[in-house]
Amino acid sequence: MTTTASRRWVTDTGQQVTCIACGETLDREDAREYDKHGDRWNREGKNFEYLCKPCDREYCRQNRDGLEETLIAADAGKTDRKTFLRRFCELTTDNNDDNDLQ
Repeated sequence: MTTTASRRWVTDTGQQVTCIACGETLDREDAREYDKHGDRWNREGKNFEYLCKPCDREYCRQNRDGLEETLIAADAGKTDRKTFLRRFCELTTDNNDDNDLQ
């Protein structure tokens, strides 16, 4: 007995999304999903953010080790932009300086 069962991805045809990097509004089917937790295959109960294809190519191929921890430490989403950027720069500069000493 041969059974061919394929699970099809549900697409949101016609849905508009916004690129979190550049702010461009585009069709969902033309965007790339971004999961800040790094586990886009575990889809239950998640709301994804999106990147346009150019931003996905430019930004998503970078090393992300420690990025989420640094964003949390800099109070991303909990403080004003100026304070967040200052803290983020301080944290990333400190990490780079520590790596230079090793």
